[in-house]
Amino acid sequence: MLDFALCYATIATARNARVIGGPAAAAAAVEKLSDASGQKRAGLFLLIFKRGESVMVFSSASFLIFFLPCLLVLYFLVPRRCRYLRNLVLLAFSLAFYACGGPKFLLLMLLSIAINYAGGLLAGPAHRPGTRRLGMTLAVVLGLALLGWFKYAGFFGEMLHALLPVVPVPQVTLPIGISFFTFQGLSYVIDVYRGDAAVQRDPLKLALYIAFFPQLVAGPIVRYTTVAEEIDERRESVSEFSAGAVRFLFGLGKKMLLANAVARIADAAFAAAMPSALFAWLGAVAYTFQIYFDFSAYSDMAIGLGRMFGFHFLENFNYPYIARSVTEFWRHWHISLSTWFRDYVYIPLGGNRCSRARNVWNLFVVWFLTGMWHGASWNFIAWGLWFFVLLVGEKLLWGKALERLPSLVRHAYAMVLVVFSWVLFRAETLTAAAAYFAAMFGSSGVWCGSRVVYYALEFWPELLCCCIAALPVKQWLEAALQKRDGAPARAVLTWGPKLAAMTLLACSYCKLVTGSFNPFIYFRF
Repeated sequence: MLDFALCYATIATARNARVIGGPAAAAAAVEKLSDASGQKRAGLFLLIFKRGESVMVFSSASFLIFFLPCLLVLYFLVPRRCRYLRNLVLLAFSLAFYACGGPKFLLLMLLSIAINYAGGLLAGPAHRPGTRRLGMTLAVVLGLALLGWFKYAGFFGEMLHALLPVVPVPQVTLPIGISFFTFQGLSYVIDVYRGDAAVQRDPLKLALYIAFFPQLVAGPIVRYTTVAEEIDERRESVSEFSAGAVRFLFGLGKKMLLANAVARIADAAFAAAMPSALFAWLGAVAYTFQIYFDFSAYSDMAIGLGRMFGFHFLENFNYPYIARSVTEFWRHWHISLSTWFRDYVYIPLGGNRCSRARNVWNLFVVWFLTGMWHGASWNFIAWGLWFFVLLVGEKLLWGKALERLPSLVRHAYAMVLVVFSWVLFRAETLTAAAAYFAAMFGSSGVWCGSRVVYYALEFWPELLCCCIAALPVKQWLEAALQKRDGAPARAVLTWGPKLAAMTLLACSYCKLVTGSFNPFIYFRF
């Protein structure tokens, strides 16, 4: 208990010092506490805070060494029959996890939970149709109002300030994960109103659904109907815990060994004033890999963590980079978001059961909102509209001709367009995106410079591993081994993933203690 108290005091001291004086002050505070107490074990946490972490992430030392072990011990000390108490442990740790990003944002999330709880009660079948509609409408309006203020007030304020300079631009800090937990809460209320989900009358259970830490800040967006029964009736087991841990460690390896490595190429290329054409292409390809292995890694880790505690989330990615059209790409990329917009925006607008002009309009609305959901910036809007144009084109213009082309050509077509989309996504402004596109086609006058040679030679193993990991190699190997009905094949199927996961853990830990803090990309949204 003394050790635990010391660790807690160390963390609290460092966080308070960071608020006042930044990361350097945090490190000095920890060192002082360590010297005063004579407890050198506090140096472990010095490693954490010297990096300036302000948000706990799955790939951080604070999560892997402190938060997760403490949660696992306390959770599984509670008897299985005390399901409600186990849920309270998960809720308490989930709120603490989110509070690491700032206590005031925790209050905002609790307000969002309260709005959705009250809206769900009013939208339930026990009330008259008018009351139900009112409850659903209020929850949607208030939820979107909170999201709109914190995410878009600055964006629209800047536009208004450009027209009327006397109007000040509001300075609003974006709460981490607000887009995800807002959409998750809205889906619950809308499903209750539609009769697709039962009303949850226990506010703590609804809070656990919305605030459950694995998917809280970067998805996947989990529907209430997916986990409603498991909140009360899930069954933890050694086999499920093992499978979840393996999935978590594979995600950790993706993030630490692949995404963080190719991020160095992408950051260098996009920061270059006049990159050579090949360096610009290399940077765009590197970012294409980075965003996939970064975001899918978080989804893998969230799904794995959920499974360790008995929850089963739906898949969020299904090898999108093997797609042979943009339409197919979006069936495999960020599945929870695309299905959310399909079920709660596209279909209510009329979907494709309407005139062609109305269908195009429906698609425009969906992809405009998809771009806006990702961020308050013109480049995100352009990114969404880029996909709108491509999807409408495949649907109405060149889709049939595309299907007649060889598979390899179709794949190249899809990937080039996806790479272009990530340039829009990565650039800070439309002007920067245009300059980068120009560099890709030789505006600098240099086609191959020393930097592209350096980064290609330095990171070719990681780039090669990215190419391999983007393919469904795991499924191919499993299918081949399952055809061999023998003891060696069964042993490989049973123990191979576990040994690979432990290897990835060891390699990721080495990167963790020697690398720098690198949060997940989708924490921005």
